[in-house]
Amino acid sequence: MREREDEWTDLMRSAISGDDAAYHRLLKAITPVLRAAARRGLARAGQPVDQSEDIVQDILLAVHLKRQTWDSNAPFAPWLFAIARNKLIDALRRRGKRIFVNIDDFAETLPGETPEPTASPSEVTAQLQALPARQRDVLQSIAVDSASIKDTAAKFSMTEGAVRVALHRGLASLTAKLRDQ
Repeated sequence: MREREDEWTDLMRSAISGDDAAYHRLLKAITPVLRAAARRGLARAGQPVDQSEDIVQDILLAVHLKRQTWDSNAPFAPWLFAIARNKLIDALRRRGKRIFVNIDDFAETLPGETPEPTASPSEVTAQLQALPARQRDVLQSIAVDSASIKDTAAKFSMTEGAVRVALHRGLASLTAKLRDQ
């Protein structure tokens, strides 16, 4: 381990001095180590490890952009791993902590909504009778008989668009009437 860190330090010193081949060797040497560290960090945080490559790329980019800030008298590995740790933390913060819970587990303990008062069947029939025939037929078919728009269109020889328009207009008329009452 110590030999590897010394090698990385030597490669980084050469890279900063302008040795492109040394820089390339350094990046090839640190990438698998960073990949493993990113996977471990994601797994420890309970996150899927499939995003580790993005974190590795962020680390390598930061190393490239900030390489002039590294103190050549200091070992390279601590500087690298500080960047890696910060990039992992950034990635985890961007994701946030997501916990998925099946809502069915809490169905018995969650309070239900209080039902809205509904109109009696005779009131519904009276309100529907006040609508134009086409709107009444469409509303009856969709809202009362629970037919689909497609089935309603076939039943009344209408296009689906015409059914939607009739439904919308019928509902708007009913809403206006009920507001006035």
